[in-house]
Amino acid sequence: MSSPRLQHGREAIHGAMYAITAVAAGRRATFADADAAEAVVDELRLAGRLGLATSLAWVVMPDHLHWMFELQGFSLAQVVGRVKSCSARRINLLRGTDGAIWQAGYYDHRMRDHEDLLAQALYILGNPVRRGLVSQAGAYPYAWCRYPT
Repeated sequence: MSSPRLQHGREAIHGAMYAITAVAAGRRATFADADAAEAVVDELRLAGRLGLATSLAWVVMPDHLHWMFELQGFSLAQVVGRVKSCSARRINLLRGTDGAIWQAGYYDHRMRDHEDLLAQALYILGNPVRRGLVSQAGAYPYAWCRYPT
């Protein structure tokens, strides 16, 4: 169960930029599997096509997701919940399982200004480098950013 503290002061503002972190259930390396990582990426892209959120940057790490986006006409909880639930269904279908894929809840941060947005984008793209998965930003197959690095 997610901590109620994660929701304290949470507000969803249409047009605001958010960065969220969602963690795999049990902090397992669920998304180290290419099919599982692609399922999450597909849901992030679908969120854009459906007009739920405009992605600015994302990285699907082996055990968590960082996603920065502009919120469109839905609540933050609806958008994140949809990505998590739809990707979980797809991953379970691929694996022939029915277990939890994501931990309940997520951490969110609303971008305050352009510097905050760029710093967050660099943090997201640098995550695979810091974890030793690749040697340079931009080389990780499950990361993307709208801004040039």
